[in-house]
Amino acid sequence: MSGSRRLQFDEIGYWSEIKLDIVREYAAAYSRILAAQTNPRLKHVYVDAFAGAGVHVSRETGEFRPGSPLNALLIQPAFCAYHLIDIDGQKVALLRELTGGRSNVYLHEGDCNSILLTAVFPQIRYEQYCRGLCLLDPYGLHLDWKVIAAAGQMRSIELFINFPVADINRNVLWRNPEGVDDADLQRMNKFWGDESWRQVAYRSERGLFGDMVEKEDNKAVAEGFRQRLLDVAGFKHVPEPMPMRNSKGAIVYYLFFASQKPVAAEIVRDIFNKYSQRGTR
Repeated sequence: MSGSRRLQFDEIGYWSEIKLDIVREYAAAYSRILAAQTNPRLKHVYVDAFAGAGVHVSRETGEFRPGSPLNALLIQPAFCAYHLIDIDGQKVALLRELTGGRSNVYLHEGDCNSILLTAVFPQIRYEQYCRGLCLLDPYGLHLDWKVIAAAGQMRSIELFINFPVADINRNVLWRNPEGVDDADLQRMNKFWGDESWRQVAYRSERGLFGDMVEKEDNKAVAEGFRQRLLDVAGFKHVPEPMPMRNSKGAIVYYLFFASQKPVAAEIVRDIFNKYSQRGTR
């Protein structure tokens, strides 16, 4: 990997490795089911919106660990096409090197929010017998709700979504919401789609000195987002998300899955249950 001399690889911990295993296991089942569909024959596509360099460094072992794009490329039967997106040109260059110029791998450099809506999703239309599995795995509030809503309306796309509760708590959901920076409020509005997160994240309680604003816990906020995926984005099946933790056991984000198919949700529930039993480390 010639690009590795210039590029600082992301280090990942125990729970990030679990996430990679979850996505890989479901992607394998998804590809197997879609490839077997013959009446009509479907074209199935893998999309990674925050693809990175394709490899990470394990914090536990110090060794290189294949990232989600390389895991997807190794799945058999293979996807018909792969769309890998990253805003970092160096990471895209390394992805190009690692994917070896495969004709069905499409690399996109830039903001995934605009690229997904203008260049990728239009190629995965339901009426054209195309289906897609899309991983939306930002490090923080870097995702536009318009992307999620478009996927739900298209009916052809299933999503894994990183709901970055650590970033949300650190920068937005303060005990005193009046002090939050406007730029962070705008990031939250963009991710959630509007300001209705305020009604989900806070409640008013009467105290000795009048009404007090109390912050809801992480689980309540995540449930509010799950309901939004169902009621607003239009996904029919959204299992309870899997909490993903740091080395101290604190929840860093929730891994959501959204689909139109009940069988897809059942498969993901089984996978979530399997990996949640590993416990914290």
